[in-house]
Parts: sequence; structure tokens; C-alpha cells
Amino acid sequence: MSSSRTSSYRRMADHFEPESDDPITQKRLRGHLEQIDYTAYAANVSVMRPVVGEADSARFQRLAVAAAQARAHWVAEALAISETSGGVLSAAQAAKLAALRNAYQELTEAYEALRRMVERGYIAYHWTRPV
Repeated sequence: MSSSRTSSYRRMADHFEPESDDPITQKRLRGHLEQIDYTAYAANVSVMRPVVGEADSARFQRLAVAAAQARAHWVAEALAISETSGGVLSAAQAAKLAALRNAYQELTEAYEALRRMVERGYIAYHWTRPV
């Protein structure tokens, strides 16, 4: 089984690899796996739609802008520190940079999560003209 890098964690590829050469057993197992996958899908829909609602291009744009602003603030702060401190960080400066980086990473992960929700059909997507 191969693995792939997804966001900040590794996940095993989810391809069916039969342990039996018997086609009837393989077909039965595929049917069970499809039922399992549908159960997970239905659970995600029933939880995510009421909490997240629907997505549209305006919601994606706002989240993307928030992530871009967070990245810009993080890098701008790093540049400001490097220009005034000679590259030596105080504990407070390092903590501030870490908090800014964390904010950027969290917003980026949220954007990717929202995209996956739409891609997998957990929430509806309606195209709207971006502002």
C-alpha cells in the first residue's frame, strides 16, 4: 500500500487490495466496503451540512483572503524582525512569529477542508460571481 502526503499528515492510499483470489469473495467484500464508504459519506453529510451550510465562491474567496492576509502578516513580521534584530530572535518575537504562522496554517487547512467537503459532496456548492 502506498502513502501520500495530504496537508500536514500522511495517509495510506485507500485502494482495494483483495486478500482472496476467489471472485465471489472479492465481490462480496467490495459490496461491504461500498456500504462502509456510504455510511461514512452519510455521516459526514448529516454532520457537515447543518454546521457548515453551503459553500459558494464568495465564501471561498473570503477564506482565501483571510489565509493570504495571515501569511502576509507572518512574513512581514519576520522581515521586520530580521531588519531590526540582526537575525537574533527573542523568545517573545519567536512566540509572535509562531502564533502568526499557526494562524496562517490553520486558515489554509480550513480552506482545504472546505474544498474537500465540496469535492466529496458533503456540502453543496453554488457558483456566485466573486466580488
